[in-house]
Amino acid sequence: MLYKTRLAIVDDHPVVIEGLQKLLLNVDEIDLAGTFTSGSDFIQFLKNSSIELVILDISLPDINGTDLCKQIKTIAPETIVLAFSNHTERSVVMKMLQNGASGYLLKNVSAVELLNCINESLKGQIVFSEAVKEIITKPGLQNFSEIPKLTKREKEILCLISEGRITIDIAKMLFLSKLTVETHRKNLLQKFKAKNVAELIKIASKEGFL
Repeated sequence: MLYKTRLAIVDDHPVVIEGLQKLLLNVDEIDLAGTFTSGSDFIQFLKNSSIELVILDISLPDINGTDLCKQIKTIAPETIVLAFSNHTERSVVMKMLQNGASGYLLKNVSAVELLNCINESLKGQIVFSEAVKEIITKPGLQNFSEIPKLTKREKEILCLISEGRITIDIAKMLFLSKLTVETHRKNLLQKFKAKNVAELIKIASKEGFL
Protein backbone atom coordinates (compact mmCIF):
# COMPACT_ATOMS: atom_id res chain seq x y z
CA MET A 1 0.00 0.00 0.00
CA LEU A 2 1.35 3.43 -1.00
CA TYR A 3 2.30 5.61 1.96
CA LYS A 4 0.86 9.12 1.71
CA THR A 5 2.11 12.30 3.38
CA ARG A 6 -0.69 14.17 5.14
CA LEU A 7 -0.42 17.79 4.01
CA ALA A 8 -2.39 20.95 4.82
CA ILE A 9 -2.53 24.39 3.19
CA VAL A 10 -3.01 27.60 5.18
CA ASP A 11 -3.57 30.63 2.95
CA ASP A 12 -6.28 33.32 2.85
CA HIS A 13 -6.27 33.63 -0.96
CA PRO A 14 -8.76 31.23 -2.60
CA VAL A 15 -6.90 31.39 -5.94
CA VAL A 16 -3.67 30.22 -4.27
CA ILE A 17 -5.47 27.39 -2.47
CA GLU A 18 -7.20 26.32 -5.67
CA GLY A 19 -3.92 26.27 -7.60
CA LEU A 20 -2.12 24.25 -4.93
CA GLN A 21 -5.04 21.83 -4.67
CA LYS A 22 -5.01 21.13 -8.41
CA LEU A 23 -1.28 20.50 -8.30
CA LEU A 24 -1.15 18.35 -5.16
CA LEU A 25 -4.26 16.26 -5.85
CA ASN A 26 -2.38 14.80 -8.83
CA VAL A 27 0.49 13.62 -6.62
CA ASP A 28 -0.11 10.04 -5.46
CA GLU A 29 2.21 10.31 -2.47
CA ILE A 30 0.30 13.25 -0.94
CA ASP A 31 -2.95 13.14 1.03
CA LEU A 32 -4.38 16.68 1.11
CA ALA A 33 -5.88 16.67 4.61
CA GLY A 34 -7.39 20.16 4.49
CA THR A 35 -7.19 23.80 3.44
CA PHE A 36 -7.58 26.72 5.84
CA THR A 37 -7.96 30.48 5.41
CA SER A 38 -7.15 31.43 9.00
CA GLY A 39 -4.52 30.46 11.53
CA SER A 40 -7.02 29.80 14.31
CA ASP A 41 -8.97 27.29 12.20
CA PHE A 42 -5.80 25.39 11.39
CA ILE A 43 -4.62 25.33 15.02
CA GLN A 44 -7.97 23.83 16.09
CA PHE A 45 -7.62 21.19 13.37
CA LEU A 46 -3.99 20.44 14.27
CA LYS A 47 -4.88 19.79 17.91
CA ASN A 48 -7.06 16.88 16.83
CA SER A 49 -5.33 15.63 13.70
CA SER A 50 -1.83 14.58 12.65
CA ILE A 51 -0.31 16.66 9.84
CA GLU A 52 3.16 15.91 8.47
CA LEU A 53 3.62 19.04 6.38
CA VAL A 54 1.90 22.42 6.16
CA ILE A 55 2.30 25.01 3.40
CA LEU A 56 1.91 28.26 5.30
CA ASP A 57 1.23 31.78 4.07
CA ILE A 58 2.70 34.57 6.19
CA SER A 59 0.01 37.24 5.77
CA LEU A 60 -3.14 35.82 7.36
CA PRO A 61 -6.21 37.77 8.57
CA ASP A 62 -5.97 36.72 12.21
CA ILE A 63 -2.29 36.03 12.94
CA ASN A 64 1.15 36.65 11.49
CA GLY A 65 2.55 33.54 9.85
CA THR A 66 5.81 33.75 11.79
CA ASP A 67 3.88 33.61 15.08
CA LEU A 68 1.66 30.83 13.76
CA CYS A 69 4.74 28.83 12.79
CA LYS A 70 5.95 28.95 16.38
CA GLN A 71 2.52 27.78 17.62
CA ILE A 72 2.49 24.90 15.15
CA LYS A 73 5.93 23.70 16.25
CA THR A 74 4.87 23.95 19.90
CA ILE A 75 1.73 21.85 19.36
CA ALA A 76 3.24 19.44 16.82
CA PRO A 77 7.08 19.61 16.81
CA GLU A 78 7.33 16.95 14.09
CA THR A 79 5.14 18.87 11.63
CA ILE A 80 7.18 20.34 8.79
CA VAL A 81 6.36 23.98 8.03
CA LEU A 82 7.11 25.43 4.59
CA ALA A 83 6.55 29.18 4.33
CA PHE A 84 4.80 30.18 1.09
CA SER A 85 4.81 33.92 0.68
CA ASN A 86 5.28 37.06 -1.40
CA HIS A 87 7.43 38.66 1.33
CA THR A 88 11.00 39.00 0.03
CA GLU A 89 12.68 40.59 3.08
CA ARG A 90 15.64 38.59 4.38
CA SER A 91 14.58 39.41 7.96
CA VAL A 92 11.20 37.71 7.39
CA VAL A 93 12.88 34.61 5.92
CA MET A 94 15.23 34.35 8.89
CA LYS A 95 12.42 34.90 11.41
CA MET A 96 10.47 31.99 9.93
CA LEU A 97 13.52 29.75 10.21
CA GLN A 98 14.11 30.88 13.81
CA ASN A 99 10.51 29.95 14.62
CA GLY A 100 10.95 26.43 13.27
CA ALA A 101 10.14 26.53 9.55
CA SER A 102 11.91 23.98 7.36
CA GLY A 103 11.87 26.15 4.28
CA TYR A 104 10.76 29.34 2.57
CA LEU A 105 9.28 29.54 -0.93
CA LEU A 106 8.12 32.57 -2.88
CA LYS A 107 4.72 32.28 -4.55
CA ASN A 108 6.29 32.66 -8.00
CA VAL A 109 7.84 29.20 -7.58
CA SER A 110 7.25 26.69 -10.40
CA ALA A 111 5.25 23.52 -9.82
CA VAL A 112 8.35 21.35 -10.31
CA GLU A 113 10.36 23.43 -7.84
CA LEU A 114 7.55 23.35 -5.27
CA LEU A 115 7.27 19.56 -5.44
CA ASN A 116 11.05 19.18 -5.23
CA CYS A 117 11.13 21.38 -2.12
CA ILE A 118 8.32 19.35 -0.53
CA ASN A 119 10.17 16.10 -1.20
CA GLU A 120 13.49 17.45 0.10
CA SER A 121 11.87 18.81 3.28
CA LEU A 122 10.33 15.39 3.96
CA LYS A 123 13.90 14.02 3.91
CA GLY A 124 14.84 16.47 6.66
CA GLN A 125 16.38 19.18 4.48
CA ILE A 126 15.98 22.94 4.90
CA VAL A 127 14.68 24.13 1.53
CA PHE A 128 14.39 27.41 -0.35
CA SER A 129 13.06 28.34 -3.75
CA GLU A 130 15.74 29.69 -6.11
CA ALA A 131 14.59 33.28 -5.61
CA VAL A 132 14.91 32.94 -1.83
CA LYS A 133 18.41 31.47 -2.14
CA GLU A 134 19.43 34.69 -3.91
CA ILE A 135 17.87 36.80 -1.15
CA ILE A 136 19.66 35.06 1.71
CA THR A 137 23.06 34.76 0.00
CA LYS A 138 23.24 38.27 -1.46
CA PRO A 139 26.80 39.50 -0.65
CA GLY A 140 27.07 41.86 2.27
CA LEU A 141 23.36 41.85 2.99
CA GLN A 142 23.96 40.92 6.61
CA ASN A 143 26.05 44.05 7.13
CA PHE A 144 23.49 46.61 6.05
CA SER A 145 20.10 47.50 7.38
CA GLU A 146 17.52 46.63 4.76
CA ILE A 147 15.01 49.09 3.40
CA PRO A 148 11.65 47.30 3.69
CA LYS A 149 9.58 46.66 0.58
CA LEU A 150 5.97 47.66 1.18
CA THR A 151 2.84 46.77 -0.73
CA LYS A 152 0.52 49.55 -1.88
CA ARG A 153 -1.91 48.66 0.92
CA GLU A 154 0.86 48.70 3.55
CA LYS A 155 1.91 52.17 2.39
CA GLU A 156 -1.69 53.40 2.71
CA ILE A 157 -2.03 52.00 6.21
CA LEU A 158 1.39 53.32 7.26
CA CYS A 159 0.38 56.84 6.21
CA LEU A 160 -2.91 56.58 8.11
CA ILE A 161 -1.13 55.28 11.21
CA SER A 162 1.26 58.23 11.03
CA GLU A 163 -1.78 60.53 11.04
CA GLY A 164 -2.84 59.01 14.35
CA ARG A 165 -5.71 56.94 12.95
CA ILE A 166 -6.75 53.94 15.03
CA THR A 167 -7.48 50.48 13.62
CA ILE A 168 -11.27 50.80 13.50
CA ASP A 169 -11.03 54.12 11.61
CA ILE A 170 -8.55 52.71 9.09
CA ALA A 171 -10.78 49.67 8.56
CA LYS A 172 -13.78 51.88 7.76
CA MET A 173 -11.79 54.18 5.48
CA LEU A 174 -10.29 51.34 3.43
CA PHE A 175 -13.31 49.00 3.62
CA LEU A 176 -11.29 46.32 5.38
CA SER A 177 -11.92 44.19 8.45
CA LYS A 178 -10.29 45.18 11.74
CA LEU A 179 -8.37 41.87 11.70
CA THR A 180 -6.91 42.63 8.28
CA VAL A 181 -5.78 46.09 9.41
CA GLU A 182 -4.24 44.61 12.55
CA THR A 183 -2.35 42.05 10.44
CA HIS A 184 -0.97 44.83 8.23
CA ARG A 185 -0.02 46.81 11.35
CA LYS A 186 1.89 43.81 12.76
CA ASN A 187 3.60 43.24 9.41
CA LEU A 188 4.71 46.89 9.31
CA LEU A 189 6.16 46.67 12.83
CA GLN A 190 8.03 43.52 11.82
CA LYS A 191 9.31 44.90 8.52
CA PHE A 192 10.66 48.05 10.17
CA LYS A 193 11.83 46.08 13.24
CA ALA A 194 9.90 48.51 15.43
CA LYS A 195 8.72 47.73 18.96
CA ASN A 196 5.74 50.09 18.84
CA VAL A 197 3.88 52.57 16.63
CA ALA A 198 5.98 55.53 17.75
CA GLU A 199 9.17 53.74 16.73
CA LEU A 200 7.52 52.61 13.49
CA ILE A 201 6.72 56.22 12.50
CA LYS A 202 10.20 57.37 13.46
CA ILE A 203 11.96 54.72 11.37
CA ALA A 204 9.54 55.06 8.44
CA SER A 205 10.13 58.84 8.37
CA LYS A 206 13.90 58.34 8.48
CA GLU A 207 13.73 55.90 5.56
CA GLY A 208 11.64 58.33 3.52
CA PHE A 209 8.31 56.48 3.60
CA LEU A 210 6.48 59.41 5.25
